[in-house]
Amino acid sequence: MTEKIGVLGTETAQRTGVERVVNAPLPTVYGKFQAIGYMDHDRGDEQVALVHGDIGTENVLTRLHSECLTGDAFGSQHCECGDQLASALRAVVTEGRGIVVYLRGHEGRGIGLLGKLQAMALQAEGLDTVEANVALGFPVDARDYKVAADILRDLGVDSVRLMSNNPRKREALVDNGIRVAEEVPLLIEPCENNITYLRTKRERMDHRLPHLDAVAHWS
Repeated sequence: MTEKIGVLGTETAQRTGVERVVNAPLPTVYGKFQAIGYMDHDRGDEQVALVHGDIGTENVLTRLHSECLTGDAFGSQHCECGDQLASALRAVVTEGRGIVVYLRGHEGRGIGLLGKLQAMALQAEGLDTVEANVALGFPVDARDYKVAADILRDLGVDSVRLMSNNPRKREALVDNGIRVAEEVPLLIEPCENNITYLRTKRERMDHRLPHLDAVAHWS
């Protein structure tokens, strides 16, 4: 996985696996990062890892963040994704070292932007997030985390402290050879617009969201 700066052209079309393409400084409102860009030749997605500090190889504070245009860019309250991304970036800077792998191709748990919007429309009519995906003929969760493990390996990471409430992420990393030394909860205060969504994730998708027990209002 050698670093290569330039335009991704036809000569890369037959390659497989993950290729590191570029490493660029990225100052943000949270702190200074290195944006390390990758090409996933298996799926055709461009990926990026935001790296802060001298990460080392063991127990690296890490977030695998699934792309969410509505939450990350538009501030949607339908989900907690935007707040989770901001919290993860702040946590990495506070820690002094860490990684946020931003996983493109994961929009709507892997069903794409238009599929997600269709599912949101069905949820507005009364279905939950699981029922909406199924009604549209989509898997409940179509995400694949192999590329994240490949990126972590390229960065020299052997074990992580994983910021996540989703047990599938831990299982996927372990299955792909990355040791998870600790699972770090990334709990966001719910609001009236996302409480049903979050409860569905806890009750039907096994996400660890114990803080929802304290929310007695909002049906």
